[in-house]
Amino acid sequence: MSENESVAVPDVQSATILCVDDEPGILSALRRLFRAKGFQVQIAEGGKAGLALLETQPFDLVISDMRMPEMDGAAFLEQVRLRWPDSMRLLLTGYADITSVMAAINKGEIYRYIAKPWDDNDILLIVRSALQHRLMVLEQARLQALIKQQNAELKTLNASLEVKVQERTKDLQQAVDRLKSNFVTSIKVFTSLIEMRHKDLAGHSRRVADLAKRLALQMGLDNKQAQEIFVAALLHEIGKVGFPDELINTPVVMLNTRQLEEFRKYPERAEAALMPLEELKGAVQIILNHLERWDGAGYPRHIAGEAIPVGARILSVASDYDGLQIGLLAQRKLEPGQAQDVILQGARRRYDPTVVDALMVLCGARPKTQVRQDRWVEVTVSSIGLKPGMKLSRDLITPSGLLMLTAGHALDESVIKKIVDFERSNGLSLTAEVWQPPSAAVT
Repeated sequence: MSENESVAVPDVQSATILCVDDEPGILSALRRLFRAKGFQVQIAEGGKAGLALLETQPFDLVISDMRMPEMDGAAFLEQVRLRWPDSMRLLLTGYADITSVMAAINKGEIYRYIAKPWDDNDILLIVRSALQHRLMVLEQARLQALIKQQNAELKTLNASLEVKVQERTKDLQQAVDRLKSNFVTSIKVFTSLIEMRHKDLAGHSRRVADLAKRLALQMGLDNKQAQEIFVAALLHEIGKVGFPDELINTPVVMLNTRQLEEFRKYPERAEAALMPLEELKGAVQIILNHLERWDGAGYPRHIAGEAIPVGARILSVASDYDGLQIGLLAQRKLEPGQAQDVILQGARRRYDPTVVDALMVLCGARPKTQVRQDRWVEVTVSSIGLKPGMKLSRDLITPSGLLMLTAGHALDESVIKKIVDFERSNGLSLTAEVWQPPSAAVT
């Protein structure tokens, strides 16, 4: 039997039996007995006839008489053992001849011998026992072959396991990175659709998200926390989806009591909308609490100080700082310096003073024209100033709030051409903030 050959394990009750004897009466009796119990029975008159039948089909069990002309049972069963070793062998003898029995045992390696005349119940028990034994032997052989095959496969697998693990880990990491990137891009696209309801909202959430992330890093939060705050900032306006136009288009200071009460519910609406997304659990808590105030006079739970999640305190400052400049909070749009003054005045009352300090550091330390990052220079350029090799440092959006490309996108000639064509066909004048490679950097 080869290493990869499967071993058939038959059902005992449907086993095939070959009865060999030189007496037709004995053969007929055995055939009737076994067929009545569901076995498949063939008979042969003598050893040569039995071997001829075995050449045509396999048998699970062979029963042979001892005393037969031309070839006795011992010689016949020896041939069966040598040529068809998987067939169980029983000896049927009517002589108390120990020498004949020993020969059958030694040469034919018989399972049992049965004395004539036999008892039907006894011979049936012996046959079933022999077939059960054969089944166990075959099952053991099948399992051993399977184990041997699996060991060989395991050896081969172990030889290349480290390489496969590294390749799989790399593939999984790339898949995770793509998933994260697509997830954030999807959020940005959805946010841009919300912002299209108001011309001054265009880019608000993305600017707030960028500022909130920088504030988090400035305050010493780790990258994971900063990314969670970034995602929360992208989605912090989602609770306004169902707002009527009057709430979307009216500055907060101009809302009446009824409108203001309705407006203050949008963080709770955002929580309800995003609750099914388990991976946004932390971001949802930031959104829910970003209207809370440092002095406890905020909404919806009136919690104060450090009881407010740090991400919510950061989002509050970032959102209001941008909102003041685009006219979401006051009747007129403020210049950046004026917006900073309003935020400073709200420290220790509306805002966490630590977050306000971080904002002042960022506003005071960031030059207006360029910032270096590993010798790359961040610059603001028009579409005609875009060059292959540049990377977007911020999302590229249209004045109406449509997201065109996400931050980090590497520009090539085809992408630049599409930007220029879009600009011309829509009568727009676009600018982009990009990282300029070292070879073109301004020193």
